[in-house]
Amino acid sequence: MRAVVQRVQRAAVEIEGQTVAQIEQGLLVLLGVTDGDTSEDVAWLAGKIARLRIFADEAQAMNRSLAEVGGQALVVSQFTLYASTRRGNRPSFIAAARPETAVPLYEAFVEALRQETGREVPTGVFGADMQVSLVNDGPVTILIDSQVRE
Repeated sequence: MRAVVQRVQRAAVEIEGQTVAQIEQGLLVLLGVTDGDTSEDVAWLAGKIARLRIFADEAQAMNRSLAEVGGQALVVSQFTLYASTRRGNRPSFIAAARPETAVPLYEAFVEALRQETGREVPTGVFGADMQVSLVNDGPVTILIDSQVRE
């Protein structure tokens, strides 16, 4: 699993002009699933993101987690995180898991993050044409891959 994690002041997802999810201070998580991802990847990634200390403390050091600042996470499916541009200029997405594999893992990740944070986790709609807006705070953007675990 791959996640692009952005610290945000606010973020929202719209579909056909209707807001389907939004948060104030917190994390926008763009989540990609590949074949071979398992429940172990789900648990590891949800825990890592929930405990990620990227919010400022009193000294303005990045030292607080999502729960410590009372923030929320907004999760949006993003199969394009597994794009390959190795050949030519048109990306290939064959490394992205098919929906029958990706949807259960995506839903499991959302539930695991809900359990880790103790808060509701708004989401986009898997496979929908979404417009995602955000105010990146910092900006802070971090890429996390459960296969690399660095």
